Amino acid sequence: MIERYTLPEMGKIWSEEFKLETWLKIEVLACEARKNLGYIPANEFEEIKLNAKFDIKRVQEIEETTKHDVIAFLTNVAENVGPSSRHIHYGMTSSDVLDTALAYQLKSAGELLLKDLQQLKDILKKRAIEHKRTICVGRSHGIHAEAYSMGLKFALWYEEIKRNIERLESSIKSISCGKISGAVGTFDHLPPQVEEFVCEKLGLTTEPVATQVVQRDRHAQFLTTLAIIGSTLEKIAIEIRHLQRTEVLEAEEYFSKGQKGSSAMPHKRNPIISERITGIARILRSNSIAALENVALWHERDISHSSVERIILPDSCIALDYALNLMINLIDKLIIYPERMLQNLNLTRGLIFSQKVLLKLTEKGMTREEAYKIVQDYSMKVWQNNNLNLKDELMSSEIILNYLSKNEIEEIFDPQKILTKIDYIFSRSVDK
Repeated sequence: MIERYTLPEMGKIWSEEFKLETWLKIEVLACEARKNLGYIPANEFEEIKLNAKFDIKRVQEIEETTKHDVIAFLTNVAENVGPSSRHIHYGMTSSDVLDTALAYQLKSAGELLLKDLQQLKDILKKRAIEHKRTICVGRSHGIHAEAYSMGLKFALWYEEIKRNIERLESSIKSISCGKISGAVGTFDHLPPQVEEFVCEKLGLTTEPVATQVVQRDRHAQFLTTLAIIGSTLEKIAIEIRHLQRTEVLEAEEYFSKGQKGSSAMPHKRNPIISERITGIARILRSNSIAALENVALWHERDISHSSVERIILPDSCIALDYALNLMINLIDKLIIYPERMLQNLNLTRGLIFSQKVLLKLTEKGMTREEAYKIVQDYSMKVWQNNNLNLKDELMSSEIILNYLSKNEIEEIFDPQKILTKIDYIFSRSVDK
């Protein structure tokens, strides 16, 4: 059970220390590849491997002068390595380090999000099975439609999370792509084997054709996938918010002992987690638009994307990780009120069974047009008089009784009948 979100793993991935550690790993691996190819003497590579390190404060101090983060980092590393540092960053451009490290960060972040999604999927499956036969009313346009199952709501969300897992897996595969091919991607100063070696060690593929940067359609795909996942969470959250409305109250967020809903009104129990998730989804969608704007760069590159990504990439990963953890707890603890569901189902006094009456009359030989008119006439009469219900009106109708027996009418108004195909639906989804 996740009681409080603390960002331990996701926050680490987007920390300055993790980023610079990854830069250093890339630089040392590139030297190792060049050593293997005979370009760096073994003893000098050992010096690099032994002494290559950085100090974040010193890097920041140097950057005050250089106004260039990678050069500041390399300068600090060279201070620690000594003369053998001449081999570090050989033939490479800043984006070789930046984009390859970013791919590694996004791959790591994506894998954490996959774990979150899997946990949410499992909890949705559990709740779907638990409420497989919990009858509620289905709504279209916000208006009562026909009887439904609360388990089907959970199963619907379960299926969508499964699709989101597939989307995220595809996006992780696409974003897990590095490049170490030089200033405009031609390998003019560095053999392709260096790129292949470094990327393989980091669990990345290589960009088949690069410019100075990995192309930003990959990042846009990743961010739009996070936005879609966020929209799924918002969809669930909005449904819960509607179900928690005082007039509905079929489900409710868990309200812990000592929790307060309002500074003014002591009685309030508000769906604050669902509302928070709704807000986070808006941020994720907005960030995905910025990622799409980053796809088009000037010629072989510019850095208009860089400042944007420093915000949208860590923020989106952290925000979605947070929202997923909120949703996991929300679904796990969600309070369901089956008795209130039955009360609400009966609010329209049998009107939700109108289609069943219509179809039964057509089975008995009445034309659809005639049956529709008769059932609608009785339904509108019930709508307009709160003392009436549809079943009683049909039971006292000579026209209807010419076609249907009273036992058949009773059977039509049995809400349990909606569950006859529920095992089949679950066999296509939750029970697989």
